[in-house]
Amino acid sequence: MSILITGGAGYIGSHTVKYITEKDEDVIVVDSLQSGYKEAVQIDKFYQIDIRDKEELDKVFKKHNIEAVIHFAANSLVGESMEEPYEYYHNNVYGMMCLLDVMKKNNIEKIVFSSTAATYGEPKNIPILEDNETIPTNTYGETKLAMEKMMKWFDKAYGIKYVSLRYFNAAGAHESGTIGEAHNPETHLIPLILQVPLEKRDKIYMFGDDYPTKDGTCVRDYIHVMDLASAHYLALEYLRKDNDSNIFNLGNGNGYSVKEVIETARKVTGHPIPAEVEERRAGDPATLIASSEKAKEVLNWKPQYDSLEKIIADAWNWHSNNPKGYKE
Repeated sequence: MSILITGGAGYIGSHTVKYITEKDEDVIVVDSLQSGYKEAVQIDKFYQIDIRDKEELDKVFKKHNIEAVIHFAANSLVGESMEEPYEYYHNNVYGMMCLLDVMKKNNIEKIVFSSTAATYGEPKNIPILEDNETIPTNTYGETKLAMEKMMKWFDKAYGIKYVSLRYFNAAGAHESGTIGEAHNPETHLIPLILQVPLEKRDKIYMFGDDYPTKDGTCVRDYIHVMDLASAHYLALEYLRKDNDSNIFNLGNGNGYSVKEVIETARKVTGHPIPAEVEERRAGDPATLIASSEKAKEVLNWKPQYDSLEKIIADAWNWHSNNPKGYKE
């Protein structure tokens, strides 16, 4: 039996492909390469397909004996989602509709979904729990929530069981340095900071230093990408045991401020990394920290790389050896 991974050439997808392949699972990857990289996936069964092309997607299901799907394929930039809501609804929500329809027709009843903390919006309490209110403040979070709700109704009607993993700030890279984070444009804090010692930018900007946090800068929960990869595998194992559909947060449960992240990057890289304060950005919550107790208890998930220094060191190992990402 095979595991189909959509969006498997993307950042988190490619690390999950590597992790699951090393578990001796037979993995098939479908990716449109809109934002992913073929070089990030070292497997034979790769199909360059947009999941909205149901005819081509169905051929993959017909050709292989697929047991379950791990679904990453989606647009995921918050700022862009506010400017291009049509594109986000079409790719994310309609894409999910197409995928679930093809799964239904081929009697595939297990899906692990890459969701996001953006489904919560402005949190009422910290740490955030899975049963907290979901009131997204951007189009990206809204589309991911719509995808979760779609799976809920497909489960009720057709018995397709799902696990939705809502994660916080993915960071780091595989320890080998063979794969890592490569976005264009880059919007994530840690790779942006590392562009300074790579001489791609002169300084890093901190958006606001007057938040009600320990040092005035935003606090976020950073999670190593390989810990995310392991959680997707544990979610798959959970579904294999015929458990009910479920939702889990994934984070370290530790909050690090922007200033702390910059300071740690200075330590790891040995570079001074000049930083400057700019005005706040609209829609940035002061603090986002996850409670991952449910995932630890139910999935038996144990983050292995929970120190910020380790996360940044692995990211630096990748970026310093691949300053142009996959486009050498």
